[in-house]
Amino acid sequence: MAQKEGVTGQGRIKTEDSLGAKTMAGAPSAGGGVVVEVREKKGPLRAAIPTMPFPVAVICLFLNTFIPGLGTFVSAFTVLCGAHSELISERGVCCVFWLNVAAALIQILTAVIMVGWIMSIFWGMDMVILASQ
Repeated sequence: MAQKEGVTGQGRIKTEDSLGAKTMAGAPSAGGGVVVEVREKKGPLRAAIPTMPFPVAVICLFLNTFIPGLGTFVSAFTVLCGAHSELISERGVCCVFWLNVAAALIQILTAVIMVGWIMSIFWGMDMVILASQ
């Protein structure tokens, strides 16, 4: 799918650019290239990760590193305490809580074959990344 460099009427104006300049998605940039906007599509388990305060996210990462699934299980209860998640508006607080509990159980059960332990560490890293944004 090729785009012409002269087309400027397409796309949306992005106000948050790394250089601070306003550019249009799909329009030619100053360097001659085309600005492309990429969004990650998350599955329901990944979208259920709550945005917690930074110290709580670091504690969950620490717990997930040494006891796979424990930090994810703790993060499930932060949803009940008011932590925000991308799925709360669609599915509700109870569903997001149970999705996090399910993720914790998957991590605990598959930790024996190292998959759950690695998944648990990545889950904790995602919690810290979400908390720092």
